[in-house]
Amino acid sequence: MFRPVVTVLAVLMAGLMPRVAAAAEPLPRVIGAYYPGGSAERYPVASIPADTLTHLFYAFATIDDGRCVVDAQAAGHFQALAALKRTHPRLHTLISIGGWNAGGFSDAALTAERRQRFVASCVTLFFEQHRGSFDGVDIDWEFPVYGGPTGITDRPQDRRNMTLLVQEFRRQLDVVGKARHAHLLLTAALPAGRVQTDGPYDPARSYALEELGRTLDFINLMSYDMGTGFSSVSTFNAPLREVPADPLDPAQRRWNNVAGAVQYYRQHGVPADKLVLGVPFYGRGFRVTTDAADGLYQPYSAPFDAGDWRRIRSDFLDQPGWQRHWHPVAQAPWLYNAAERIFISYEDPASIGVRAEFAKASALRGVFTWELTGDDAEGSLLRAMARPFQP
Repeated sequence: MFRPVVTVLAVLMAGLMPRVAAAAEPLPRVIGAYYPGGSAERYPVASIPADTLTHLFYAFATIDDGRCVVDAQAAGHFQALAALKRTHPRLHTLISIGGWNAGGFSDAALTAERRQRFVASCVTLFFEQHRGSFDGVDIDWEFPVYGGPTGITDRPQDRRNMTLLVQEFRRQLDVVGKARHAHLLLTAALPAGRVQTDGPYDPARSYALEELGRTLDFINLMSYDMGTGFSSVSTFNAPLREVPADPLDPAQRRWNNVAGAVQYYRQHGVPADKLVLGVPFYGRGFRVTTDAADGLYQPYSAPFDAGDWRRIRSDFLDQPGWQRHWHPVAQAPWLYNAAERIFISYEDPASIGVRAEFAKASALRGVFTWELTGDDAEGSLLRAMARPFQP
C-alpha cells in the first residue's frame, strides 16, 4: 500500500526518537505511629492526631490456636478507628499482629494449610467482621529462627516460612482488595538491634530481607532497642551512628546504630523507599556500678525503668540530681544521676528531629514511632518527627 512520504518519514522519525517515560508517581510518605490498645482509657482513639499521621498501627492482635484474636475491648476501639477514618480519610490504619511477647507465629506459619487458615482468620476478623476499621495488616513476628523471648517457639525453617506467610497475606489481601477496588496494605516491623536474647543477632538469619522487600508495601525498621537489658554495658537506645568508644564487638557495633541498620538493609536488597525509620518515644535506663564517663558505657547491676518521654520529661529532666549530656556522634542525649548511679538514654525533640532529617536525606519512605502515647501533651516528639516530611 502506498504511503505518503510525510507519513513514512514520520514513522521513521518516531522509531529514532527516544521515548519519554511517564514520570513515576512519587510514593506517599509515611508518618506513622503504633498505638497500643491498652492505652485507650488514658489516650482515647479520638485523641489520635490524625491530621499529622498518615499511618496508624493498632497494637496488637495476637495468635491463639493458629488464628487471629483480639481482647474484649478491641471491638470498641475498632469502631472508634472507623469513625476517625471517616473524618480523616487520608489516614491509613493497619492492624499489627504480634509484638515482643506474642507467640504462635512459628506454629501458624509451619505448613501451607496452617498459613492459609491463619491468614483467612485474620482477613475475616479485620476486613469482614470489622470492615471499615482497617486498610491493611502489619506483621510483627519477633523473631523467626532465634533471638526472641526465650519461652516462645522458634524453628530453623521460620525464615522461609515468614516469607511464605507474607506471600499468603499478600494473596488473600489482594483478593479482598480487588473486590473492593482498593489496595490493602501489607507491612512488617523488622529489627535492627544486634544484641537479643540469644546474644549476637543478625536480622538476615531471621528474615529473607530482599524477598520481603519485594512483597511488602514497606518495612517499619525498628531502629531502636540497640541498648537494652541484653547489652553488656550502659549504652544508647538508638545511636545515630557508630561510636568508636562503644565496647560492643566491632562486627556488631558497625550495624548497631540507626545509619548502620539502614545501610545493612539496603545491602541486603531492600530499597530505600521500602524503609520507614523507627524512632522511640521511650528511654532505656541502667543502674551503673561506677561513676566513670557520666554513666556511659559502664557495667551495671540492673536495668532501670526509664519509662516514656512523658515520664522522663516530668520526673527526671531538669530535676535536682540529674544532669543532661549530649553525644556528638550518637546524636543523642542522656541523663545521669551521680548520687544514685542511674544512666538514662532517651530521645527528645532535637534528637528525633535529627533522625527524621536523616530519613529524608536518605530517601527513605518516612518515619514511625513506637509508640504514640509516650509523647507529651504538646505532641513535641511527633511534631519533630513529622516536620521534615511535611509540605
